[in-house]
Amino acid sequence: MVGTGTAVRRLLLALSLAAARPPALTGQRLHVCKESEYHYEYTECDSTGSRWRVAVPHTPGLCTGLPDPIRGTECSFSCKAGEFLDMKTQACQPCAEGTYSLGTGVRFDEWDEVPHGFANVATNPEVDDGFGSVVENCTGSTWVPHGDYVASNTDECTATLMYAVNLKQSGTVSFEYTYPDSGIVFEFFVQNDQCQPTAGESRWMRTTEKGWEFHSMELSHGNNVLYWRTTAFSVLSKVHKPVLVRNISITGVAYTSECFPCKPGTFAPAAGASACQPCPANTFSSKGATACQPCDPTTYAEPGSASCHARPPCTDQDYFYTHSACDARGETQVLFKWAEPKICSEELPEAALLPPPGAKTPCPPCNPGFAKSNGSTCQPCPYGSYSNGSGCISCPAGTEPVLGLEYKWWNVLPPNMETAVLSDINFEYKGMAGWEVAGDYIYTAAGASDNDFMILTLVVPGFSPASPVLEDTESKEVARITFVFETICSVSCELYFMVGINSSTNMAVETWTGSKGKQSYTYIVDQNATMSFTWVFQRTPYHEAGRWYSSDMAKLYSINVTNVLGGVASFCRRCAPVTATSCAPCAPGSIVDHSSGTCQPCPPGTYLQDHLSDRTPACQPCGPGTRSNQLRSLCYNNCSFSLLLPGHILHYNFSALATSTAFTSGPSFTAKGLKYFHQFNISLCGNQGRRTATCMDNVTDRGLPDGEGDYARVVTSYVCQSILVPPDVTGYKTAMSSLPISLADRLVGVTAHSMLDGITSPPEHFPPGHSDLPDIVFFYRSNDATQPCSRGRATAIRLRCDPLRPGRGTITMPSKCPEGTCDGCTFHFLWVTGEACPRCSASHYRPIVGACLGGIQKTTYVWREPRLCHGGQSLPAQEVRACRSVDFWLKVGISAGTCAALLLATLAAYFWKKNQKLEYKYSKLVISMTANESELPAPDSCAIMEGEDAEDELVLTSKRSLFGKIISFTYKRTPDGFDSVPLKPSSGSSAMEL
Repeated sequence: MVGTGTAVRRLLLALSLAAARPPALTGQRLHVCKESEYHYEYTECDSTGSRWRVAVPHTPGLCTGLPDPIRGTECSFSCKAGEFLDMKTQACQPCAEGTYSLGTGVRFDEWDEVPHGFANVATNPEVDDGFGSVVENCTGSTWVPHGDYVASNTDECTATLMYAVNLKQSGTVSFEYTYPDSGIVFEFFVQNDQCQPTAGESRWMRTTEKGWEFHSMELSHGNNVLYWRTTAFSVLSKVHKPVLVRNISITGVAYTSECFPCKPGTFAPAAGASACQPCPANTFSSKGATACQPCDPTTYAEPGSASCHARPPCTDQDYFYTHSACDARGETQVLFKWAEPKICSEELPEAALLPPPGAKTPCPPCNPGFAKSNGSTCQPCPYGSYSNGSGCISCPAGTEPVLGLEYKWWNVLPPNMETAVLSDINFEYKGMAGWEVAGDYIYTAAGASDNDFMILTLVVPGFSPASPVLEDTESKEVARITFVFETICSVSCELYFMVGINSSTNMAVETWTGSKGKQSYTYIVDQNATMSFTWVFQRTPYHEAGRWYSSDMAKLYSINVTNVLGGVASFCRRCAPVTATSCAPCAPGSIVDHSSGTCQPCPPGTYLQDHLSDRTPACQPCGPGTRSNQLRSLCYNNCSFSLLLPGHILHYNFSALATSTAFTSGPSFTAKGLKYFHQFNISLCGNQGRRTATCMDNVTDRGLPDGEGDYARVVTSYVCQSILVPPDVTGYKTAMSSLPISLADRLVGVTAHSMLDGITSPPEHFPPGHSDLPDIVFFYRSNDATQPCSRGRATAIRLRCDPLRPGRGTITMPSKCPEGTCDGCTFHFLWVTGEACPRCSASHYRPIVGACLGGIQKTTYVWREPRLCHGGQSLPAQEVRACRSVDFWLKVGISAGTCAALLLATLAAYFWKKNQKLEYKYSKLVISMTANESELPAPDSCAIMEGEDAEDELVLTSKRSLFGKIISFTYKRTPDGFDSVPLKPSSGSSAMEL
């Protein structure tokens, strides 16, 4: 490494001497270089991250004897903002007063010409092949420098401003821009040296509404190519306002070896400044100023001026009139004010003076829907009342207030309106009012200059149409705005009417040029959203010092907006018996009983539905698997369903599938070699009617906002469909969608059958499922009725259980109908997932009883195969209990046999003794009968007499066995329980039985 470093040092020294060596042809001896005749530069960084500082003469061959190269700072070395790298000492030094530095960056804030390093080209978008096909008619449509900023083209050519920079470390690019006209497409993006776009935010810039906006983007290490590109589209044959860009700053460069002087009109009062400050009004500065100089009292200067201008004498163009607010006595007067900023002088002999205030007159009445309160201000009438401007009157019974906003008296500016002045030179707001009230009209006041934009904006929070507007239908009126105006112009003035949606970019919908007589204009609002209506007036597009056309003006006499949410009413209308309006005679979910004339709520399990054809409300039963909400306004399924099968009931819970799920099918068609797809967004079930599936159009609206729902066209339903444009189209980083339509607005029912309410879901559209578990089908309808689909579109989503597919699973469409529908009216989907399985219960598992080992027996529970359940009841824990072994039962058997033998022996002894007693009695009788054969037997007792021994043994002539005696005893016992013994009398009479 040492040898290599020495070799590099010798090579650098040789190159330095060669650069300073005089030409051989001069024959003159060169002098030793002075410090003012050379400067220092760094060599390229080597593989070890080091470099050398070498001295380079300003002019090759001018002098000799340059300092030897020395090792420079590390390649990662940098200075802070407000500092520069002193190459002589190789240390950071603060910038002097009147100069600034970005440290490791560069700034372009002077645009007298396109700075060195920028490429400025224009191409025809029809034949653009990468900046190479420059069409002759577009060569003049490039970005144009205008001193403090650079302006884009305003025609249909594509103008591109490019700048390439190599960064030694990660950095940023930032700039200020104004983009007031959405008729121009403005994009900014960064590519590396391989023409690959860098990761970052959207390349499509948002239009600006309040002057200059700041934009910043991260840059990666290495080569970066920056692109500012614009293309205009002709709308209403109007001239578009150009895009302006200024103060381009790039950080991350290797170093800056000098500080830049402040441009004229700015100053840096202290050392170490990273930016210069603009001079305030009526002051000026030259290049590199440390402070601004005040103008002479007879002159004036606008903020950021490099010089002062002589004040012209005041004329009637330099002031305007307005009306004062009503005082406590209800009076007003005309007041005259100088236009700001005041640049004219009243001291000059020919100058006009400010007229005195006019006489006090009674205030005009309040606008319709308003009335004077205890004071002199007009207050809106409460809901349920109306007013013609004099007082609030309650609406009669059976009527409702017609909400809206109507302004025809202009004593003060309404609170939902604001006015401003926007400069046409630098697109900055000037903090002054552009429109002034004048009693029965409002008009444009004198601006700072004749080419300023005089802006008036009315903001409406939303609308409440009298009848419900079906989603996804064209030409449906939500509200309308009507205004009466007039323009008085001596030159080419213009009046623009612009509409903004959800705080999005204002779009010019109509333009009037020149003088126009008093006339009315109406604009139809076709979507319910926060709307802003803007009137912009410009006297002339050309800038001249002073005010020459202040008498040119636009007047607005009246503005009327219908169906305003939270508006006021000037009259009332009779209520209609529908639930969609705010004045329905019955509460939501109730219907008029024509027999009694009273409101009766719909029964549970039904909902109030307006029939699509005759709009007659009726209580309709909810479909299977659904129930009505609390207001009886719709039927819904809260992601639960029960299915009755033979022998058991299955319970389902689709909570995990309730949120919106998007999937793409296709390619469905191709256009110009590009493949387009259909995207479907599905929200399976709603809780109390809430739906989360959303499709939006982010193609046709060029002013793309950041927030979802701020787009010009949004469809929210259970199932919606849109056309999906791949990311490689028109340079979008994310996929775009357009033409959103609703496929399912209303849940009809949930069932295991294939047909419901005229909607059929043929099972043969999809492969067969499990034979023991049917599919669950969600049936929907859409409110969007068309000519071929008179009842609206229908959608059937078939849910199939597959425990092997966890999570959301997969969604497919019929193979015969790749776009989801075979007739254009009914859409079919198959959703296979483990979340579609029923909740597990006791019927889904079985016990396995183990053998008795060591007096312990285990019972284990397992799922029945195939397992067709998910979640729900879990498997019971393993059971362990004591058990009886074979040895135990053997012992029990022996004990039982022994007990039985003892019992039998006891019984045998008992009966033997009993038989002994009977034999004894019988013997006594025989003896007695033998002794007295000729006499009748004397009464005797069969009992044992006193002194007789029952235990005496008798010897019988005939002996019997013990078994025979037992049998004899059994058969000789009489029913009364005594023994029967035949006796033979001596007289030969018949035998007597005792």
